This record gives sequence, C-alpha cells and structure tokens, in this order.
Amino acid sequence: MSEEEKLTDLINQASDILVIQADNPDGDSLGSAIALEQILTGLNKSVTMYCAVNIPNHLKYLTGWSRVVNELPDKFDLSIIVDTSAINLLEKTNQNDLNRIKSKPLIIIDHHQTESTIDFAQLIISRLVVATGEIIYDLSQKLNWPLNREAKDMLAISILSDSLGLMSSTTSAHTIRIIANLVEAGVNLTDIDNLRKETFRKSPELTRYKGLLLTRIENYLDDRLAIIIIPWVEIEKYSPLYNPSVLVIEDMRLIENNAVSIAIKVYNDGHITGKIRTNSNYPIASKLAEHFSGGGHPYASGFKTYDYHIDNLKKEIIDAVTILLKKVDDETI
Repeated sequence: MSEEEKLTDLINQASDILVIQADNPDGDSLGSAIALEQILTGLNKSVTMYCAVNIPNHLKYLTGWSRVVNELPDKFDLSIIVDTSAINLLEKTNQNDLNRIKSKPLIIIDHHQTESTIDFAQLIISRLVVATGEIIYDLSQKLNWPLNREAKDMLAISILSDSLGLMSSTTSAHTIRIIANLVEAGVNLTDIDNLRKETFRKSPELTRYKGLLLTRIENYLDDRLAIIIIPWVEIEKYSPLYNPSVLVIEDMRLIENNAVSIAIKVYNDGHITGKIRTNSNYPIASKLAEHFSGGGHPYASGFKTYDYHIDNLKKEIIDAVTILLKKVDDETI
C-alpha cells in the first residue's frame, strides 16, 4: 500500500480528526493546520486544531487562528501532526493527553530534515521541500482534495513563510509553480502581505524594548556569530505582546560579516531554547540545532535543552559554530 493509499484509508476510517501543531507555532505550521482543517472539513470530517501554547500575536493575520484550542477535545479518532516529527516539541502537552493521542491512529506530515523522534505514528509523510504546506498542496492535487479559498490562502502563507518569500535556497521551481497555481486560483498575495504587515506594527513600549535588545547583542568570532540572551522576566512580560526573539533576530542577521544569529531564551524552570538563523552562504542551522538535540532547516532551526547553564551553553555554541563555519569555509576554498 502506498503512502497516499494509507493516508486515504486512515482519513476515510475517521470521523473526528485532531490536527496538532508543535509548541513553537510558525507561519508554516499554522497555515498548514488551517489548510488541512479546511480540506478535511470539505471531506465531511469534524476537525479540531490543537496547539498546547497560545498562538503568538504576529501570526494572528492568518484567518482561522482563533479556532486553534489548547485543550484536547473529548472526542477524536485520528490525529495529524503537521510541521514537526520531534517529540520534544510536544512537551507542553501533558502526559495524559499525550497518552490519548498515542491510543489513536496518528499521521505525521513534515518537511524537516531531522529523523523523527515520534515512534508511535502509523504513517509519516516526509518530503525534503521548503514547507509542510507544499506537501499538503501536492497531496491535495494527487488525491483530489477540495481546496476552498481559505485553504488556498493558508497554503500560500505557509509556503511563503518558510521560503522567506520564495528567497530561501530550498525554494524550488516546483515551489514557485505552486504559488503561481494558487494565484491563478484566486489567491491575492498583496492582500496577504498587507495583513501580515499589520501584525508587524508595534506599540511604543515594544519599540523601546526592541531598542534595549539591540544594545545587548553579543558578537563573537570576528562578528560572524551574534547572540542575544532573553531572561524569563522579559519573556513573561513581552511574549503576550510579541515574541522577543522575532523582534531582533532579523536585525542580527544584517550585522556586517554575520553568518549565524541565535536568540536564546532562559526560562524560570531551567530550560533554555534557541532560535537559530544563518545567512545564505552558511546552511548550518540544522546541524547546530542537532548538536543540542533540536532540528529544523539549513537556514532556520531551533532547540530546547535542560542540560546547560547559560554560560556553559554559550561556550558550547561558540565552539560548535567555530567547527561548523570552518567546515563550510574549507569546503568552499
């Protein structure tokens, strides 16, 4: 039985489907979740979207975000996890709820390069493409899934999000053709971009905070590595308004000579997260994340760890980046 046949069989057997995102929702995961919700609803399924954390404000231009719940529904007979196959990114889901998910059939649809650490899925559909939304679009074409206007918009958003506006190195001609097909089918990229820009507006308080963060950027390795450390007191205060990492990480990438930028959050329970972005000549973000049991894309990845104090973590990052940069430099000489 092919993947597509098994996928169809699992969906056909289900009535109530749970679509799950990881604890770090982004434009691809949320766009994919909403698109899949619309597709499955068109197949006469009852669909609930779930994420253990609240959807961040900067993603609330995606219509449908408010339908995402952070408590499991009483009834579901199939789960579909989108845009992750890493069990540590479902950490916010309590053990009882995780056991309920394990007790039902599970499908994973993901495009990340790292090997799955979720060992209880009946089916994993994995493609090395730019976004999970690209996989869902291709499945919709092959399996004749219905695509209403909202599903089309969300697939376009998911692809544009993870491809950095079709500018990432993993963007293929096929990716661009999908966007062209969606535009021909009625998607208005200008309207989507205008909505996205509205969510980028910041209060004077956030603007001042961003200025403070910019003064705290630490540069290492002849300015090739930039690090910002965000303590719990600031996470607690500003995260409901805007993700502090997102506020500055693109500015960090624009530092002259920068190759790697990392925004580190230090939480009150001792765990630390890292958001990694690298510039075009250094596709090492996923390798760096894997060093800390994380994962992601060559230019955008992340990790979560309980194993380091911030000072030890920073030293380990500097050492790991030194090795990875040297490897790339040696290969290009």
